[in-house]
Amino acid sequence: MVRRVQTGGGWPAVKYTFSKAREAGGLWKLWKAMRSKNACKTCALGMGGQMGGMANERGVFPEVCKKSLQAMVADMQGAVKPDFFKTYSVAQLQAFTPRELETSGRLTVPVIHRQGDNYYQPISWDDAFAKIIGKLTTATPPVTPNETFWYFSGRSSNEAGFLLQIFARVFGTNNVNNCSFYCHQASGVGLGSVMGTGTASIVLEDLEHADLIFIIGGNPASNHPRLMSTLKNMRRKGGHVIVINPIIETGLVNFSVPSDPLSLMFGSRIASVYVQPHIGGDLALLTGVAKRIVEMNAHDETFLEKHCDHWPALKAQLARHDWDDIYRKSGVDVAAIQAIATRYAAAENVVFTWTMGITHHTYGVENVEAIANLALLRGMAGRPNAGLLPIRGHSNVQGIGSMGVTPKLKEAIFDRLQSHFGLQLPVTEGLDTLACIEAADRRELKFGFCLGGNLYGSNPDSTFAKRALGELELLVSLNTTLNTGHAHGLAKETIILPVLARDEEPQSTTQESMFNYIRLSDGGSARHVGPKSEIEVIATIASGVLGNGGPIDWESMKNTNRIREAIAKVIPGFDKIAQFGETKQEFQLDGRTFHTPHFPTPNGKAQLRVHELPRLAGGPNELRLMTIRSEGQFNTVVYEDYDLYRGVEGRFVILLHPDDLERFGLQPGQATTVRSSTGEMTNIAATSFPKIRPGNAAMYYPECNILVPRTSDPRSRTPAFKSVIVTIEPTRQKLLQREGNGVGAPIR
Repeated sequence: MVRRVQTGGGWPAVKYTFSKAREAGGLWKLWKAMRSKNACKTCALGMGGQMGGMANERGVFPEVCKKSLQAMVADMQGAVKPDFFKTYSVAQLQAFTPRELETSGRLTVPVIHRQGDNYYQPISWDDAFAKIIGKLTTATPPVTPNETFWYFSGRSSNEAGFLLQIFARVFGTNNVNNCSFYCHQASGVGLGSVMGTGTASIVLEDLEHADLIFIIGGNPASNHPRLMSTLKNMRRKGGHVIVINPIIETGLVNFSVPSDPLSLMFGSRIASVYVQPHIGGDLALLTGVAKRIVEMNAHDETFLEKHCDHWPALKAQLARHDWDDIYRKSGVDVAAIQAIATRYAAAENVVFTWTMGITHHTYGVENVEAIANLALLRGMAGRPNAGLLPIRGHSNVQGIGSMGVTPKLKEAIFDRLQSHFGLQLPVTEGLDTLACIEAADRRELKFGFCLGGNLYGSNPDSTFAKRALGELELLVSLNTTLNTGHAHGLAKETIILPVLARDEEPQSTTQESMFNYIRLSDGGSARHVGPKSEIEVIATIASGVLGNGGPIDWESMKNTNRIREAIAKVIPGFDKIAQFGETKQEFQLDGRTFHTPHFPTPNGKAQLRVHELPRLAGGPNELRLMTIRSEGQFNTVVYEDYDLYRGVEGRFVILLHPDDLERFGLQPGQATTVRSSTGEMTNIAATSFPKIRPGNAAMYYPECNILVPRTSDPRSRTPAFKSVIVTIEPTRQKLLQREGNGVGAPIR
């Protein structure tokens, strides 16, 4: 049984570091890998680069977290055994847990699975390239460009992302999309709507000078641990942290930063105010805080009139909202809202941060707009030491977006691409990520290409996702290790191509932090014989499909310096990247940080938005369910099957408040069946979890994706992973033990 810790980080994190070092072959070996001049492979917060993987973009050392260690050690593991794919059939792989697949070893040989076969088969690189190129050029019947889609992970480099999106468009399709559609796309759309740009409005230094930080709908203690040092330092200087989350997360109450002896020994208080809305109650809560700020006359009328549009409309709407309605739709009483407003009104420098607890709703964009409204009410945007910060979970998901990985290119990028290369780009409407899956299910798509990631595992309604991917004629995935998509998301033919990790690339690459800072990764020596660079793979396929006699010499694009020269000419703000390989001078992107109240909107003013408040979903016999990640997890990658900070053993569980256990007549640990509109899971252990708000429940992603409908925010197309209505009842059969290869919860 996992014992719930009383603080995040601390001695357990130190002990864990030594255990991971043993896995990696020793502490010195892990130290050298972590100190290499490569950007961190996990979250995008201040990630290391030319100053070393354990320093942030201001050069502060040591800056390292368990997520960094987990990702590095996974890449340092041995190769998949030669007889692995002969030993384990696809049916057996489907019974593996996400952790078991991840720890099966590094992929070193291309493999192919054909529908009807029981096993993956090794295939040479030449034969794999020939099959992929042939599918896109000489197949009968032919594959047309708009029968293909191209999916990008946030762990790839700017160079690989830029190269692949150009290849897809020159081939003739705009079905170009990335993993952000399933995480922070709502942030980009919401910020773009209000501020005119979809990224953070601050730099790391601004965050460090704030005296109040909001953490809304997120758990950085588990998912972005580097942020905890900043929060600890701010609290020590007398600042405050307001946490808004339906779950009281241990690490957001107290965190022991291992690199700080005082914090390590005694812990550091993090939250000053901790408020638990109902799942889905954020928009009503944020509106309530804004209403109270105006009632207190704590807003900045001059700033609003001079630098914002639509202030009269927002002011009138806030006045119309009824306090009882706000309470019903948020679950937060006026006293708690007053506590938030009082802290906010007293602060001088305020930063608002949020994660997917805000974006994973059918009104995710409106949630983000409401956060921006709240910041603008007091002029906490458009000046130093204050602003807006979506906390990105992938180390280069923002950079991939900057490279033009989106169905519809920004006009400036579109025009520059055409003029620089002398291209005629397609103008057909491209499909977003969810639309591609739905089109595949309708058999309108034949070919998919995944640059990293786990497309199957990141999809809602996993039953549907499996069926849809199964309709494709060929699905190609570039990965370092196995994931659930390789077992469940199988097309009629599926090819897995083993690629190098970021710190193994033969050439330097670049990444973008969530603070719009461009980092350089030097690469390094390959740990295994067999994997290839993502850039080499993309350029080889593009050369075979399109030839080298056209406007782009694809063979020359195997050189990252050539790619960066093109990026500098095509992507606004990236001029300095052209000589990056020689100068190694990292830089902040121009035009994204707002230290003056002039925003990149048509008239230079921020655009305040007015919203109606959605009612809380669910009936008296239902629960509001949100998907969550454990402390030992990074996105769909699971490193540990236990959740240390929440004290939870196993992943096939549903976290319920004791009041809800009693309401549904359940005993702690009892086997239950959880149902939604899309599916059900049986033998799910009902876990007593007093730290969740009554009426709400939580289950682990991606295992519970079978329960998540394909309902999405209409403006961002981000699925509502945090707004799932479920019912629960006892399971008649005995709860199964879940350990070892192939033992999991029966799902149908």
